[in-house]
Amino acid sequence: MEYRRLGTSDLHVSEISLGSWLTYGVGVDDSNAVACVNRAFDLGINFFDTANIYGRGAAESFLGKVLEGRDRSSYVLATKLFFPMTENDRGLSAAQVHKQIDASLTRLRTDYVDLYQCHRYDESTPLEETMEALTAVVRQGKARYIGFSEWKAEQVRAALALPNVEKFVSSQPQYSMIWRVPEREIFPLCAANGVSQIVWSPLAQGVLTGKYLPGKPLPANSRAVSPEMNEFFDDDLKSDRTLAAVQELRPIAQSLGLTMAQLALAWVLRQPVVASAIVGASRPSQLDENAAASGVELDRATLEAIDRITLPILRETASTN
Repeated sequence: MEYRRLGTSDLHVSEISLGSWLTYGVGVDDSNAVACVNRAFDLGINFFDTANIYGRGAAESFLGKVLEGRDRSSYVLATKLFFPMTENDRGLSAAQVHKQIDASLTRLRTDYVDLYQCHRYDESTPLEETMEALTAVVRQGKARYIGFSEWKAEQVRAALALPNVEKFVSSQPQYSMIWRVPEREIFPLCAANGVSQIVWSPLAQGVLTGKYLPGKPLPANSRAVSPEMNEFFDDDLKSDRTLAAVQELRPIAQSLGLTMAQLALAWVLRQPVVASAIVGASRPSQLDENAAASGVELDRATLEAIDRITLPILRETASTN
């Protein structure tokens, strides 16, 4: 496993990180989930990403239980806030920032998180109020650094321009071979300001693993057919056009001695601004496969071949994590 520095922080995160969206505490039974977290440590994965909204606290509670007892300095822990936890608890107001960080720390059974992220931008709260509250959280020692997920470029610029507040060190966008929107504005803006990317859905909900075949029934044990995990698996993502194009990537992966998943992960990691690619796993063998993508370099000819296949099927409608 190779590691990259997260923005201007002193955190060094594994190129492959383990997420818990739609999985732990929700769609994956605890025995498999525990096995996945333990295997992640074996593989050198040191970065774990969650959010208060995942399972309405269930994912954080699971991670708190399974990580308890491990050396706190041996892993980097990130969580998020924004989405409604109750009818009245939502957004990025100062009151919510302080309430939700305390609730997350309780569920995670830790005194601090390494990274506290705004899950989305809050149009109903002044940006200054949010940033001042996040700054207080850092200075109180409850979070080491702050980040954001899926903010617009102008929102990021405004936050970075505020005086006397903590600066973001990370951005968490959706990014994959077939979803490249962040390349337009977010990547260059962040690169110029010392903000790294932690990308989610690098395998496009599993589509880029090649396990979904055009004209064939969806695999019985896949995320696409799981009621707990397929909420964002839209029709365009599983269209025959998309699935047929993805199959054209298979010879490229085979020629490099890679699996389809490893090719997709190496592709997002080709970007220096990307610090880590978040993967989900329902069984340890998936982590074995994904972790092997760390350190893989793709040459120009390979990247051009990938573009010829994937550019015609680029998606412009995002999922949500």
